[in-house]
Amino acid sequence: MTKTKIIAFQGRPGAYSDLACRNARPGWTTLPCEDFYSTIKAVQTGKADQAMLPCENNLVGRVPDIHTLLPRSGLFIVGEHFQRVEHCLIGIKGAQVSDVKRLHTHPVAMGQVSGLIQSLHVEPVIEFDTAGSAEIIVKLNNKEDAAIASSLAAELNGLEVLRHNVEDESYNTTRFYIVAQEREIPPVDEINTMTTLLFKTKNIPAALYKALGGFATNNINMTRLESCMADGTFCATKFLVDVDGHTEEAGLKRAINELRFYAEECVILGVYPASPYRQLKQH
Repeated sequence: MTKTKIIAFQGRPGAYSDLACRNARPGWTTLPCEDFYSTIKAVQTGKADQAMLPCENNLVGRVPDIHTLLPRSGLFIVGEHFQRVEHCLIGIKGAQVSDVKRLHTHPVAMGQVSGLIQSLHVEPVIEFDTAGSAEIIVKLNNKEDAAIASSLAAELNGLEVLRHNVEDESYNTTRFYIVAQEREIPPVDEINTMTTLLFKTKNIPAALYKALGGFATNNINMTRLESCMADGTFCATKFLVDVDGHTEEAGLKRAINELRFYAEECVILGVYPASPYRQLKQH
């Protein structure tokens, strides 16, 4: 009998990361973890086969913890997933929108439903997690208390969705890295491949300009460039980069070789298939 695979995520059952796991890895068992460290640890110890780690959102930007934890983890990026964030107004059975006086959710989600808060004239109540706020609504068992969370959180907690898609912006989307203990590098001739790498520039004038020059001259499309301070100093900076292409393709290989010449260190975090979402958004 084939063992069911497990994918770990940070948050409570029904969190958007849980939803991302179910969409990206249908049939797998999802494993909720308290924080990103525990999520990564689950894969390191073999408790989970893979982990779903949010890396950026098109409204609030990057997820900073991932920049620090992932490079030190020894895990590799084996895929990516884009999850549309569709906030729902959730209440207990029998509740109506007109009953709601208090709105519970995570602070980021709260900032994404300001229109709803103003139209309903409700009191915002900050909680630690979107899915966790749904669990709180169950415990309160009061029609005047509602949560902002996913429809999955409502389903798992036996709650009712009072209104779908209450977010201010319909394009709210989170991108995730899917990580594992071993690399899963696609064939070099497979189209739509991504490469993620982390490098530290030398502390010399124009180091970043020179390090990235090879990507331009070799016609390599860079989809992401993020900086973070290195070693707790203000003199050295690390950069996380996502580019289109495979490390064994001639153009990207030349670009990385040129990058290494101007960098003190360069680590390939993953070579993996690009999400179909990228092609959909191009058309």
